[in-house]
Amino acid sequence: MVLIYRDTFESSVAKNVFLVALGLLINYINGTLLHTYSKHQIFYTNPRYILFAHMVLNDMLQLTLSVAMFVLSNTSRQMLCPLCLLLLCLSVLTTHNIPFCLAVMAAECYIAVCFPLQHAQLCTKRCTYGLIAGIWSLTILIILPDIFILALSRPASFFTSTVYCERTAVFGHPLIMAKRDVQYMVYLCAVWSVLIFTYCHVFCAARAASSEKQSKKARNTILLHGFQLLLCLLSYVDHLLLRLLRTWFLKYIVHISFVLYIVVMILPRLISPVLYGLRDKTFRHHLPKYMILTVVVRV
Repeated sequence: MVLIYRDTFESSVAKNVFLVALGLLINYINGTLLHTYSKHQIFYTNPRYILFAHMVLNDMLQLTLSVAMFVLSNTSRQMLCPLCLLLLCLSVLTTHNIPFCLAVMAAECYIAVCFPLQHAQLCTKRCTYGLIAGIWSLTILIILPDIFILALSRPASFFTSTVYCERTAVFGHPLIMAKRDVQYMVYLCAVWSVLIFTYCHVFCAARAASSEKQSKKARNTILLHGFQLLLCLLSYVDHLLLRLLRTWFLKYIVHISFVLYIVVMILPRLISPVLYGLRDKTFRHHLPKYMILTVVVRV
């Protein structure tokens, strides 16, 4: 006999209210950053800020989808299959775009610090938009095989039925699960290799050429980048971690899964505007014009 522990009504309502409020707050900050970006030419002609704007826009879309699907899963567990597939695919794409965005931004930072004379030739607007297209292409490769396997393994009636809209429920084929684990490990190792290589070189260059204060700031930025990437990459292994925790803490798994969801899916969306927006001098100069409540972060 397998015991299934369900959330209480009061706990479920509290979690949904908290999540929606947090999502609105983060999207407000990110939306203000995007508005600031669009109003000043200094931002949308600079490859670094173009990459930042793409990441913020991706964050807003991912956060909106994630919160909407969480609320729907607690209010209406059944959903038309085509709508569910659309939401799941967009959620997967936007979630796994982020580590690639961080890797590309790290490479741009590496070129700017270590090869400043070649930066203008290598990091152009055209190249930047090409890299953004490449990021989306790589993430499409994550979900596209799953769709093909699903189409071949399910009857036609499945795609016109109502389903419980959760990724493991829809894409639960053993081949999909095995492919996902292997694919995620490959992507994880590739992104971490890029981050470790670039940030080690950036840190060494900043330490050699800068004052103690500038070196400390560079170190803090690198640590924040690493922390954000760690949270993002947890999305590659969160299903494995949840399986492990379920064997130990089955009675509290409902609350543990919610905390893990906040840490993996929501918290990285909050770090992005702080790391790339509020700590950036140029953004801090223009941001107060558009943000009702301005928070100046100095690390």
